[in-house]
Amino acid sequence: MKEKAERGTRTGFSTGACSAAAARAAVLGLATGRVPEEIESLLANGSRVNFAIHDGRCDAHSAHAMVVKFAGDDPDCTDGAHLTVDLRLLPGQAGVVTYVAGDGVGTVTMPGLGLEVGGPAINPVPRRNIADNLLEAAPELLAEHGIEVTISVPDGQVMAKKTTNARLGILGGISILGTTGIVKPYSTAAWRASVVQGVQVAATAGHNMVALTTGGRTETFAMTTLREERPELPAACFVQMGDFLRYALDEVVAQGIGLVVMAVMVGKLTKIAQGETITHANRSEVDTDLVARIARQIGASEEDCVAIAAAETARFGAELMVERGLGDAFHHALAQAAIDTLTAPDRYGRNFRLRVLVCDFTGQKVADVWSAPALPQERPASAGRTGIDHIVDVDPEPEPE
Repeated sequence: MKEKAERGTRTGFSTGACSAAAARAAVLGLATGRVPEEIESLLANGSRVNFAIHDGRCDAHSAHAMVVKFAGDDPDCTDGAHLTVDLRLLPGQAGVVTYVAGDGVGTVTMPGLGLEVGGPAINPVPRRNIADNLLEAAPELLAEHGIEVTISVPDGQVMAKKTTNARLGILGGISILGTTGIVKPYSTAAWRASVVQGVQVAATAGHNMVALTTGGRTETFAMTTLREERPELPAACFVQMGDFLRYALDEVVAQGIGLVVMAVMVGKLTKIAQGETITHANRSEVDTDLVARIARQIGASEEDCVAIAAAETARFGAELMVERGLGDAFHHALAQAAIDTLTAPDRYGRNFRLRVLVCDFTGQKVADVWSAPALPQERPASAGRTGIDHIVDVDPEPEPE
């Protein structure tokens, strides 16, 4: 007997995979006059999975089917969503497949996502996967006619409030997503992809800048600080990069963005200064020897520097320096060390100008340091590219420091 997957490790299926399965069942209804109650569907990664089909019905010109999404153990706001597909025959338009956003599926209102502005928020891989299933299930039908695919998700507007969609200009519902069809629990790949896509959208906002933050507190701090200077900055210019600084900055260079504002607290700032660009706690430890060197550099006592080096966190050193009246100098020097690391010739050089905003745990600004201006760069050939196919549907992790 097949063992059940341990809770916490169960994989699920993307909204794109569920939509493709519903579309496959519906097109079989058009082709045969009956929508099946279960079908084997082709996933985007080439594997095949059985899906239960609900609410199947059809006539000579249209068909309807629904799949209930199972997200496995991923904390996905679309778990249990009813991915609903309505097909309409397009007589004589052989092989044509068009897509419509039904109720609960978002509409694209901003460029930068690789999707037509004004069109449905159905990403490219799910579109291909749906089309592949239609063609595979009903080749004779598609040889003569086209199909209009309308995807709906009841309560999709409510689900969308828990995603980054509105910031990316996707309004009115969720996106139909998925690069493989499989959803893995707590997928870092999904969050990493959403960071890259956020930078791509920021590049189209017309301000030649992006503010990268590590979580909710630093984003609130960045928005408050920057909008005091530039009230016109839209939310699209602010990207919660979490721990994925490397992927964010690589995309900044690819998009030719001229100014990066990085809003951080002392723990992540120390990791960046020590050369880490993936700053998750499981990937790297804070170098408290570096914190001690910074303290020594600004005139801290040797006794304090020894205590800082022996501490477990950078926060200890920062708070001790504040207590000694050296907080401003300490945070400025640490921010400058992070800038020196990131703008080194073997890192990002002067491809962009970097501004580091540092806040304490109450959200108050403790440092604001700028790099030298960027050198003139030719806009990279890759600028404007949009290859990411997933916007994560979970909130970022809080900021452990």
